[in-house]
Amino acid sequence: MSDSRDKNAAELDAMTFEEVVGRLEDVVRRLEEGDLPLEESLQRFEEGVRLARAGSKRLDDAEARVERLLAQREGVALEPLGDES
Repeated sequence: MSDSRDKNAAELDAMTFEEVVGRLEDVVRRLEEGDLPLEESLQRFEEGVRLARAGSKRLDDAEARVERLLAQREGVALEPLGDES
């Protein structure tokens, strides 16, 4: 089970924010259709939660980068921006 989680985490890490949102929209649409078996619905729901968390983290990271850039522009010394890849 841990290998599956590691694979899912690696796949999420490789996705862009836009890909995460698109996949989340697909998951929500499929769940709203209401024709999935219970086990598949639970799996989709779990995937949706992971996607929502990943998207939220990306937004938080982007917000922190913007705040650091704005602070640097105003001459406020903050921690370095670090790896921005």
